[in-house]
Amino acid sequence: MSRTSDFDSLVPASPFSRRQFMVSALGAGFALAVQPVAAQTIITTDSVGLTAGEVRIPAAGGEIPAYRAQPASGGNWPVILVVQEIFGVHEYIKDVCRRLAKLGYQAIAPELFARQGDPRQYSNVAELLSKVVSKVPDGQVMSDLDACVAWAGAQAGDVNRLGITGFCWGGRITWLYAAHNPQLKAGVAWYGRIVGQASELTPRQPIDIAGKLNAPVLGLYGGIDQGIPIETVDQMSEALASTANRASKASTIHVYDQAPHAFHADYRPSYRKDEAEDGWRRLQAWFRQHGV
Repeated sequence: MSRTSDFDSLVPASPFSRRQFMVSALGAGFALAVQPVAAQTIITTDSVGLTAGEVRIPAAGGEIPAYRAQPASGGNWPVILVVQEIFGVHEYIKDVCRRLAKLGYQAIAPELFARQGDPRQYSNVAELLSKVVSKVPDGQVMSDLDACVAWAGAQAGDVNRLGITGFCWGGRITWLYAAHNPQLKAGVAWYGRIVGQASELTPRQPIDIAGKLNAPVLGLYGGIDQGIPIETVDQMSEALASTANRASKASTIHVYDQAPHAFHADYRPSYRKDEAEDGWRRLQAWFRQHGV
């Protein structure tokens, strides 16, 4: 499958060494950095009627572990890529996959930090950011997500109905992937960073590709998010509205005025039930509207 986009230069030109894979399997429970979790609000979705569990995705240089959930019977399911927060593929992300599978999707959440380290084992957020997250190239992420699409297509997934959603770190990736993959039908970005300093590993930010999207993106943001200034959200909305690009112009951002960062993360004190449930309804409607 050939693709041309502004992100071609970010995709690795040569395979990563197998020795670089530092995570070979997913763990259970929640990441150490978010302990103790707010147990009274955790949403738990069972796997009744589903096929759910860990799979291995062939990617550049080896295999990455991923969590996959889909209906237990049938096939030709629309595919949704689920992109992790900085904390990796822990129980919250797995549960999101099961929620999507209950809606009839094949949902896949790859451990996108597999070459850099296991984010679930770090108890200190600053250390996690410096030792793992900051070392992950955007090009590697785009390539690994492409590998998940190829895997889904070989596993009864309908990649002609392809969507992506991501949270926090994964929200930023959702915007970038929408500019990378012309096969994508729609994306939903939850409170992903919009602006930032360019670097060798992260040469572009969502604001830089606002007018170059291949698929419309719904952005869901908190009005009192201390990490994502509302001014940058407004800047992105203006950039989307002012472009002639059809997918970009069809994109939209919804701001929950009284919501903080991570308002969908039901295992954290930041969780806001009303906003999270409304966002989930919007996600479902967005994917239906755009053929996912």
